[in-house]
Amino acid sequence: MVHRGDAGMRISIIGTGYVGLVTGVVFADKGHSVICVDTDAEKVEMINRGEPPIFERDLEPMLKRVVEGGKLSATTDLDEAVLNSEVSFICVGTPVGSFDYIDLRYIKEASKSLGKALRGKDSYHVVVVKSTVVPGTTEHVVIPILEEYSGKKAGEDFGVVMVPEFLREGNAVYDSLNPDRVIIGGLDERSMNIVKELYRDYEDRFFITNPRTAEMIKYATNSFLVTKISFINEIGNICKLLGIDVYDVAKALGMDRRISPHFLNAGIGFGGSCFPKDVKALIGKAGEVYYYPIILNAALEVNERQALRVVELLEKMVDSLDGKDVVVLGLAFKPGTDDIREAPSIRIIQTLLNKGARVHATDPKAVKNAKKVLGQHENLKFYEDAREAVKQGEYVLIVTEWDEYRDEELYRDKVVIDGRRVEEAKKKSKHYEGVCW
Repeated sequence: MVHRGDAGMRISIIGTGYVGLVTGVVFADKGHSVICVDTDAEKVEMINRGEPPIFERDLEPMLKRVVEGGKLSATTDLDEAVLNSEVSFICVGTPVGSFDYIDLRYIKEASKSLGKALRGKDSYHVVVVKSTVVPGTTEHVVIPILEEYSGKKAGEDFGVVMVPEFLREGNAVYDSLNPDRVIIGGLDERSMNIVKELYRDYEDRFFITNPRTAEMIKYATNSFLVTKISFINEIGNICKLLGIDVYDVAKALGMDRRISPHFLNAGIGFGGSCFPKDVKALIGKAGEVYYYPIILNAALEVNERQALRVVELLEKMVDSLDGKDVVVLGLAFKPGTDDIREAPSIRIIQTLLNKGARVHATDPKAVKNAKKVLGQHENLKFYEDAREAVKQGEYVLIVTEWDEYRDEELYRDKVVIDGRRVEEAKKKSKHYEGVCW
């Protein structure tokens, strides 16, 4: 492997969502020259001003630094970005389509555009697939499209490597700088060596394989974590009925080296852009080969039910929610992000509204995104300030464990149903109930 010293590489990033923007900013901060590409002109303008179009912990100061330092810029011109870079990362979204199969339309569009751009390029170029795609996509979808529209041969005229991401939203910058492992799935040595050079700081953490195995590692990882979350929530539901604190059980479980304490926080389940989507996509892929994954289906079923336990517990206290003022603390699926995709808050609020409750919802970062999803409703009001929200009702549901919600005064004389184990809520509340403890 030939090291390039401090000059860095020229990189283009296709797609500026959570993965693409964080990946580009971190590479730029390491000294590489990065061009981010997006079809949304407003997002491009924001990035060029040093303003991230998403909220992600620690992202804004790093983005400002690399933009002001001339290491990162954004454009809507994909051709220009590819012609002025050596490596292109595909970081577009892969939503769930019909029947829970993965929707590859953005992958196909990006591959087509990249192929056209490569047609006019003489030098060797590496395409890195970082979007989460089901096994076989890189080889059977991305490469054929690139070859068709470039008129060139993968592995000879250009390279293609699959490098899955393992970023936790809210901690994506940290995870980019401190990866547990770097999976490099390639078909030819030249392109893999270029990618190894990009990630040379983590050479001791390389796992070299082929593209479809790299793709499966990503899905296997998320599916295992999903199963672990649903497992501890199922145990928590049983523990609550037996008068046992599931957090004591989880602490002892985590002391077992075979299990570890991570992802054993019982509560109202998972959400976000990755876990639900990825497990559904893997289930859909399994269906293509006539296999029914019992455990994965069960993990999703537990998660669907879990979020609504806060509503069920509240209903047992008040008999009817019709006309009741209910405060929902937290809209983002987790703290540290403004992402509300598949967030438990959405299902909870929709259920409350269907039962006639007046909902007062708050979040320090995700109100704008929640309004887009939930729309307008005469019984739904949003608040940026949690203190204003809790003034509106006697019943408080804790849905996201933001640090802002660890102020015990928020809960003074309130009936609290806690979905995230916020200990401070117990101290001043009139009545406190944990969702599964």
